[in-house]
Order: sequence, then C-alpha cells, then structure tokens
Amino acid sequence: MGSDGHERRTVLSIGKSALAASLAWYVAQHLIQADSPAFAPFTAVLMMQVTVYQSVVQSLRYVGAVALGITVQAVLGFTAGPDMLTFVVVTLISLVIGRWRPLGSQGSQVVTAAFFAFATFLSSQGYTGRLVDLAQILLLVLIGCAIGTAVNLLVLPPLRFRSAEYAIRSLARAECDLIGDIQRGMKRGELTEDEAEGWRRRANQLSSTVGQARSAVNTAWESAYLNPARLLRRHRHHVAFEGYQQLVDALERTSHQLGSMARSIHLWSRDEQRSVYQDFLSRYGDFLASVSEVTSELSGLDEERLGPQARRLCQLTDQARERYEDLVGARSREDSPPFDDLRLPYGVLLIEAQRLMDEFQYSCDVILYYVDRPGAQGGPGGAFHI
Repeated sequence: MGSDGHERRTVLSIGKSALAASLAWYVAQHLIQADSPAFAPFTAVLMMQVTVYQSVVQSLRYVGAVALGITVQAVLGFTAGPDMLTFVVVTLISLVIGRWRPLGSQGSQVVTAAFFAFATFLSSQGYTGRLVDLAQILLLVLIGCAIGTAVNLLVLPPLRFRSAEYAIRSLARAECDLIGDIQRGMKRGELTEDEAEGWRRRANQLSSTVGQARSAVNTAWESAYLNPARLLRRHRHHVAFEGYQQLVDALERTSHQLGSMARSIHLWSRDEQRSVYQDFLSRYGDFLASVSEVTSELSGLDEERLGPQARRLCQLTDQARERYEDLVGARSREDSPPFDDLRLPYGVLLIEAQRLMDEFQYSCDVILYYVDRPGAQGGPGGAFHI
C-alpha cells in the first residue's frame, strides 16, 4: 500500500487545504470584508501540517512571528515615519528577531510580516486608519490559523501509525537483500573485490534508510498528540508505542554490524594472498540464510497479525541461533580458520554473527513483549497502537 497510501494522503491533503482556504476566504471577504482577504486563506493552507500537533505548534509560532513583525513596523513607523531609513531599520530588527529559537521554522515570517505591514502602513491614511489596517492583518492571520488548524483537527485528522510500520518494513527489506547477497557470496566462496565493495557501499547507505525510519516513527508518535482520531474505537486504549522505536534502534545497530562485516570482507578481498576456508564460509552462509529469514519476516511487519508474526519471528531466531552455535563449534575443529589473525576476516565475522544474534533476539523479545503485555488492544493485533 506504500504508493497508494501516499497518493490517498496527497489527495486528502489537497482537499483539506482547499476547504480550509475557501472557508478562510469566505470569512475574510464576506463576513469581515477585509481589504486584503488573501492573508487568511494563505495562512490556512500554511497551517495544514503533517500532524495535528504540528498544526497547533506552527500556528502559535506563526501568529507570534507575524505579531512581532507588525509590532516592529508599527513602533518604528509611528515614531520615525515610513521613510527609507525606517524600512532599513525595520528589516534589520526583524531579521534579528527572526532568529529567535522559539519561533522555529516560522522565524522568517517576522520580516515577511514586517514588509507587508510597511506596505499597508504606506497605503493607509491617518493614525487610526493605519492602526486598524495593521490590526486587520493580525486578525486575518488569526482567522487563517484557526480555520486551518480546525480543518486539520476535525476533518479526517492524520494518523501516521502505518507510516512507521512501512518505514520499518523498508529498512528490514534493505538489510534482508544485503544479507542475502552476502550469503550467496559466502556459499560460492568466490569473493571478488568489486562484489565486496558493492556490499560495503550498500551497508553504508543503510544509515539514510535508518534515518528515514526513525523520522517516520517520530512522526507517527507525534501524530497522536491532540488528535481526536485516537479516541475512536480502534485507537481507544493507550498501549506502548515504544516498540517501533526499539525496533528501529535494533535495526540501526544491525546495520552497523553489517557495515563492519562488509568492510572486513572488502579489505580481505583486496589481498591477493588471501587464504579461503571454504567450509567455514559455507557454514557462515547457512547462518546468514537463517538471519535473512528473520529480516524477511520483519519486512512484512503488520500490526493486524502481529501475534502470529511474533511467534514466527522467535522461531526463526531460534533456528538462526542453531546455525550460530554451529559456527562457534568450528573453533574447535582442526581445520578451523585462524580467528585471531587480524589480517583475515574470520574473527570479525564470528564477532558480528554473535552481535547479529543478540539484536535479532532483542527484536523478537520486543515484539513478543508488546504482544503479550496485559491490556494490549484486541489481543495481539493492536499491540503497537497508541
């Protein structure tokens, strides 16, 4: 549903933005009869954020930025007059205020509001007229913020639980594909430098996928704040959402271990005098094949069937541990690789195998904990809901 979900969200966002803009225009043009009604719909569209919480936060920041910009212009305009020097001073002060941290990304609106206020000040007549026109700008901004936030809050308020799930799927799938390719190379025993370099490059690129997954989980967590949709039947109860965050943490550590593994193999593949212990590599390929099945299961994460998936994941983890124990047993064989030789990758491979097992066992325990914990909504299926 990845693309379909994105398309539906896009269409919904456009529809809600159009609705908010239309309502804001109607209020500004027909009810208030403002001279510059466009301020209201512009602001309403600007407040259509990815989450209700962000709509509220950005509305407050936007109103604050506009109020500061208008205030700076009004004070200097009434005291010094609307000449070129005043404009320069207004610009400088507004730019400085715009860097105030509490304003966040809306800081740039301070100087924008000051410019619009300056233009309005020039076109208005008399002290009272200018004061009323400046106040009207702030009123239109308040109306736009209120309508934009209200529409986002009341009309299908966005929840991003599925986005977090899809992000974890994508990360697990990327790791699954990489592990599968390394596993096939291990089984063949013919590790070329170009192939090993490709694994190393793909392992390094996992960091960006981890960042995307973490961002999606944070957005999903934030999407529940101030959101009335969580009061509906399906999201009625609060159960721990930390499970997704813990999974991303574990998969991030796994990506580092895959990077270490790929880096060691790549450096070794460049050694023309390298020695190959094919029996160990073949056993390591069997271990990676089992690990690949674990990541494949994670890449199909679905909250609606989380219970069966948790049991299946733990079963696959146990199978991978058996392959790992077989690897450890290789140390006692007469034909075992020199694990203590730092010029060869065998010691690193064994260490990373243990670390991979620890992380996937942790992932299994995390999911199983949230499935089995008391009060999980609807049994296993809703255990990761907020």
